[in-house]
Order: sequence, then structure tokens, then C-alpha cells
Amino acid sequence: MTRYAGDEIVERVLLSEDVIAARVAELGRSIAADHSGHDLRLVTVLRGSVIFLADLCRAIDVPLALDFMAVSSYAGGSGGSVRITKDLDDPIEGASIVLVEDIIDTGLTLNYVLTMLRARNPASLSVCTLLDKDVRRIVDLPIEYRGFAVPDRFLVGYGLDIAGRLRNLPYVATVREDAVA
Repeated sequence: MTRYAGDEIVERVLLSEDVIAARVAELGRSIAADHSGHDLRLVTVLRGSVIFLADLCRAIDVPLALDFMAVSSYAGGSGGSVRITKDLDDPIEGASIVLVEDIIDTGLTLNYVLTMLRARNPASLSVCTLLDKDVRRIVDLPIEYRGFAVPDRFLVGYGLDIAGRLRNLPYVATVREDAVA
């Protein structure tokens, strides 16, 4: 595994590039088997999930379409608020939707997005996440496709960032605690 210059905040590699690739391939096969013959659409919330989405869609050997959303979470009121900053380009009524996430922790934002998507009457709506930090979960969520359970640590790589950096690491790593404070 190559460490990138300037990633001195990386404590240790949690999931190697090879381990991630093997699990993404398994998730792709499961999604393909479950959605063969349907109008499959993979939807992701920008930005962190894009790397996972790119690898996952290539691991699914049935026809599919991609679409993207962006949301903004901000504090204020009870539990904070979420707003859509970029909505889907295409309607999803009657389609089989798999919402692709890089990591799920509290589940609050994901719960909002799922509620909003359900209101658009897809034929089915399921969740695929690479990383599940369930120890932080506040909302009970159905997660049909789960890559890895991860510890309650700040993680970078494979789409996850710290201050916009290190998304391009090919692995998932923990961050030194003193780098997050």
C-alpha cells in the first residue's frame, strides 16, 4: 500500500484497496441478482459516494442508470435541518432505486433523503452503503446492502475526506485523533 505524500494525519489503514474491491464486487453481484429485469437506477448523494458508485456500477452486470443529488445539513432547530441543493435530473416513479452511500452514521440525512425519494413513488427503494458506523445511529434505517461495519473513528480515503482532502486514497484509513480535534 502506498502512502501519499502529505497524508501524515493517517493513523492506519482500516480497509485495503484489495479488501474494498472484493467487497464491492460482492455487493455488485447481489444488486444485479436482486434487480435483474427491472429499471435499475443507482442514486448517490454527492460528493463522497462518487468513488464507491463508480466502482459499484461497474460491478453490476445488468443495465442501469445513474443519477445524483446533493444535500446540505446545517444546525438549527431540533436535530438540524437538511435541504436539497441539487435534485435528481430524472423522474424515478416506477423505477428500482438503490441509494448508494459511502458511509452512514447517525442516519438523519439519509432518513430525510429516503423520505423524499419514497414520495416520488419508485417501484422499490433500497440502500447500499460501503461503510456502516452503526454505533452512532440515531434513526433506524433499512440497509439492504452493507459493505463493512466500521468503528466510531474519523475515516478518510475512498471518497471520505478531511477538509476536502484525501478522498483519492485507494484505501480507507483512520485519522490520528490529534488531527481531528
